[in-house]
Amino acid sequence: MKTILITGGAGFIGSHVVRRFVTKYPEYTIVNLDALTYAGNLENLEDIENAANYKFEKADITDREAMSNVFDKYGITDVVHLAAESHVDRSILSPMDFVYTNVIGTVNLLEVAKNKWKDDYSTHLFYHVSTDEVYGALGSEGLFTEETRYDPHSPYSASKASSDHFVRAYHDTYGIKVVVSNCSNNYGPYHFPEKLIPLMINNIINNKPLPVYGDGKYTRDWLFVKDHAIAIDLIFHEGTVGGTYNIGGFNEWKNIDLVHLLCDQMDEKLGRPAGTSKQLITYVKDRPGHDRRYAIDAGKINRELGWEPSVTFEQGLSETIDWFLANKTWLDNVTSGAYASYYDNQYASN
Repeated sequence: MKTILITGGAGFIGSHVVRRFVTKYPEYTIVNLDALTYAGNLENLEDIENAANYKFEKADITDREAMSNVFDKYGITDVVHLAAESHVDRSILSPMDFVYTNVIGTVNLLEVAKNKWKDDYSTHLFYHVSTDEVYGALGSEGLFTEETRYDPHSPYSASKASSDHFVRAYHDTYGIKVVVSNCSNNYGPYHFPEKLIPLMINNIINNKPLPVYGDGKYTRDWLFVKDHAIAIDLIFHEGTVGGTYNIGGFNEWKNIDLVHLLCDQMDEKLGRPAGTSKQLITYVKDRPGHDRRYAIDAGKINRELGWEPSVTFEQGLSETIDWFLANKTWLDNVTSGAYASYYDNQYASN
């Protein structure tokens, strides 16, 4: 029977993956491990926290002894590794935090897995979730494929590129079964409001400026987080060992066009006159090393595993906005910092 350790499971993407695995696979034990830094929020998982097959451990992946203890305590059979520092702006301000978590933390997990599973690597899997930013930037044409040469430009993407290489090195050197996926920008419910879409939603609600970097023509491919969780499920169960899968939404948008669409939908949903929110748009100084365009070719995962996005960007954005408008308490708790007390209230006495 599988006991799966999902790291970073209280974060944005991780909470969707944890929820899917807990509800879809009651025969599995799902251990959610999260350090509960600023973006880890257990309120994301209130609806499944009492499930019989769900466990939570507060720990930091940079602490090897703690990781070893978790493996022993639960008899971990597999890992889905999502824990990471992920905000590019923060990586520019504090790159060492990204080195410790994304590189050293990943190697710690690999070392523990190598030692605990050494009797038979064939029955275990280490699944590493990464980003398309490791590939660098594209010109006006072309797509990232699984064969694209790595060319990271920010401390964040460099740290993720390094962790990808370590995961593959442990497969090649020690024989650990691994799989890696590289995804495009995620969006959806429970998104921490430092990222573009939830930041804009929150600022529109509160009539605050909408900061857009540079000329606003930076282009990204957007992936609905629920579709990403489905893809992770498929790759975990059916992906080729040692393989890489790119996961993208087939939704390329220039930042300014995305913000315009979001403003239009928000005005309609809030009952405001058309064009009201667009007046809040404010162009701000560009960030260093800002990649111009990312776009993923997700053809491989479609051909091999039958995965494809379930919604258009317009549909996914509308659903995302509806969720934030219906969950203002969650948003207020996140923006005020009150969510940080949830762990103490729910788990401290356990």
